[in-house]
Order: sequence, then C-alpha cells, then structure tokens
Amino acid sequence: MSETQTPAQPASTSFSDLPLSPAMLTNLQQLEYLTMTPIQAASLPIALAGHDLIAQAKTGSGKTAAFGLALLNKLNPKNFAVQAMVLCPTRELADQVTQEIRRLARFEDNIKVLSLCGGSAMRNQITSLENGVHIIVGTPGRIMDHMERGTIKLEGLQTLVLDEADRMLDMGFHDDIAYVAKRCPKERQTLLFSATYPEGIAQLAKQFLRNPQEVKLLEQHAGSKIRQRFYEIKHEDRLQAVAMLLKHYRPVSTLAFCNTKQQCRDLLNVLRHEGIQALTLNGDLEQRERDQVLIQFANRSVSVLVATDVAARGLDIAQLEAVINVDVTPDPEIHIHRIGRTGRGDEDGWALSLCSTADKRRVAAIATAMNCAVTWDDLGKLNTDDKSPLVPPMSTLQILGGRKEKIRPGDILGALTGEAGFTREQIGKITVNDQSSYVAVARNIARDAVKKLSAGKVKGKTVKVRAL
Repeated sequence: MSETQTPAQPASTSFSDLPLSPAMLTNLQQLEYLTMTPIQAASLPIALAGHDLIAQAKTGSGKTAAFGLALLNKLNPKNFAVQAMVLCPTRELADQVTQEIRRLARFEDNIKVLSLCGGSAMRNQITSLENGVHIIVGTPGRIMDHMERGTIKLEGLQTLVLDEADRMLDMGFHDDIAYVAKRCPKERQTLLFSATYPEGIAQLAKQFLRNPQEVKLLEQHAGSKIRQRFYEIKHEDRLQAVAMLLKHYRPVSTLAFCNTKQQCRDLLNVLRHEGIQALTLNGDLEQRERDQVLIQFANRSVSVLVATDVAARGLDIAQLEAVINVDVTPDPEIHIHRIGRTGRGDEDGWALSLCSTADKRRVAAIATAMNCAVTWDDLGKLNTDDKSPLVPPMSTLQILGGRKEKIRPGDILGALTGEAGFTREQIGKITVNDQSSYVAVARNIARDAVKKLSAGKVKGKTVKVRAL
C-alpha cells in the first residue's frame, strides 16, 4: 500500500487539469462543477491513472463525482455490457448515486445506469438488464440475488466501487461484498470509499484491492460555517428542550438525532403536540414509507426529521439549517459526522447539543477530537415568545405514475406551469420513482395544485394526485 496522503485542504484545482474528454468537461461546466472538492482533487488523478484506491471521505464531500468520473472515463458506450458496479449500504444512497452518475454521464448519449435495490420489482430490473446496461448501482443483497439468478453478466466489468464501505461492514455486509467481489474479473480497478477507517477496511483492502493508493482527508468543519452550542439540561427535560430550541432558532429543516428508536418515537409525539410537523426514520418502516419520509423532508415539506444514526446512514440532504443532538453520542467521530450534515457549501448551519451532567465526559471527548472550545448556552435565555407555528414552506404531492409510465420531471413541471397556471417559483423539487412521482409545491397552493393536476393531464394521461 502506498504512503497515505493526508492533505488537510488540497488546493482547489480545475477539472480541466485532468485527462478528461472535452465533452465531459463541457458537461461539468454546465453542471456548475467549477473547481474540485478536496477529495476530488486528491483522488481523481490516482483513479484516472487506473490505480486501485482507498479514500476516506464523508457523505457530501463530492466523492460520488470522484469515482463517477473515473468509471465514466474508461467506459465504452457502444458496448452494452456491465462495465462498472457501485455497491452501496442503503437504497437511499444507491438512488442518490444513480442520479448523480446519470447527470455526469450526460456528456454522452445513451449511457445506461441502473439502480438494483430491494423494494423494486425484480422483473423490471431483469428486463432492464436484458436490454443492456453500462453501470449498475445497488445494495449487496439485491446484486447477489441477480448474480445467483444469472441475470448479471460481469465478464466486461472494469471498475468496482465500494461506497461507504464502513457502513456496509457495520451493517454486516462483509460476506456479501466478498461474494460479489470474488465473482468480478481479477483484472479490474477497485475504488473503496469510506468515512471512517475501522480495522475491517484494511482487511477488505487486503482481500480485494491490488496495491491500492490511499487518500485520507481529515474531516474539518469551518467554525464560521457550523455554529455549535451545548445546553446543559436535566435528563427528563430533554424532549421538551428540543421544542424550545426549534421555537427559538426557527430553522426550516432540522435533523434531530436520538440514540434509541424509542426516544425517536417519544420525541415525535412531543413535537407533534407542540404543533411542529415532524417525521421519524426507523428500521420498522417499510421501504415505500421510508422513501416517502425522505422525499418529504428533502422537499422542505416537513420541519423536523427525527432519526437514529443507523436510520440516517447515507443520508445527504441539501439546505439543512440545523442538527440537534437530542443525546450526545459516546463516539466523537459520529458527532462530527452528525453535525457535518449542516453548513454545506455556502450555507451556514447550527449544531445544537443537549447534555445532562452524565454527558459532560462525552462533550470533553468531542472538544478534544475537534480541537475546539465548547460554547455553553443557557436554555433559559432562549426566546420562545413567538407562538406562531413552525410551518414548512412546501407541501409534497404524490402522483400515481412514474418511470414505468415514461413520466419525467419536465412533464410534471410542464403540467403545473402550463394548463394549471402556476409559476416556476411555486414549484420545488420533483422526484420520479418507478411507480410514483413526487413534487414539492408552495404550501399555499397545495390544495389548488391537487385539484388542477387531478382535473388535467400529465403526459397526455389523467393521473391520481394527493397531498402527503
């Protein structure tokens, strides 16, 4: 294994310095990928040179483009065989990665990217594979199912990516990864991305990577970007304190972390009693319900998402104004990952932590790990006089009909801004899944939008619509 690189802040570098095609560089400009993120600057030269790679990078650091550009660069679009495969720990992450690679692949017509996860019909996936696919992105379990059925042919595979490998190991996927990797051609490139570096990663690397080069970017949060505050509370006042923080800071989107599922449920009840629109992510939800929760939160039609660390794995939400640590985690690294979900890009964010006397040792460990002073604030100083409800700006509409019906985001936008008569500014994020589509609309037009969409047509067809 080569010497580890630990550039704290690699110099911002232009994509044009990389050996990429003119068409790919033009597409990157159109996508407003202007300069490389630190992980891209550190890993892309290695990956594009064909080396195996171990890269330590967190969700939201630009790692998808780092491995996406590498695998696309060597792809032959005329060969309709699986040439690259990305393994992800969760369906949510697989969906995010699939969408991002499709965006990056727009420089070339007809590059087929397929998501293979549980929760979607096996038959449809098999049909897509039969029609020819260049890149597959999926969870280990579903990809193994296809391999056992013989519906995936890997003779032409050039690149294997293990995304969030530490999470996959945490979730017990070691044997599944081994099963998949052993059936890939030996003469391939393997790119392993991981937010942390537990012992299991070294073992994986030894098994499946050839002379890998290693890139490690120490996670740093700019003090100006994420403003941390710690509040000392009695344990029994913890849940009510969350409502007080929300009423004082009034963030549009908040991710609240609890250490247990039960606490998630208890907090949800408290917030709803206070008139705050909140949803929870937990392992008890069916995949369809989980998808809907995440879409509503990403759409800014729910104020608070309450989750455990396990439930929030692979979650990358843009424009997250606040993270609340309802419980302080015993692991400083997990704390850093939690709060790193806010204050992204040019945005500022709040990281608010509730601590009982018993938690103070944990707080000291976090301060040491982050090399920062702890700022304590007093709950009693919070301004909770504003009794107006904390209302999310958007509502999410569900449309029955998706990719299977050849519906695209542009069709939904066209229906709303055309016949229905709404403006582009009143429409938010649009998500199209296999069987359903979701669109965020300004809250004040939600009822009207349901009526007009139901009475009109999307792509020439009548559709059923409801507000979630």
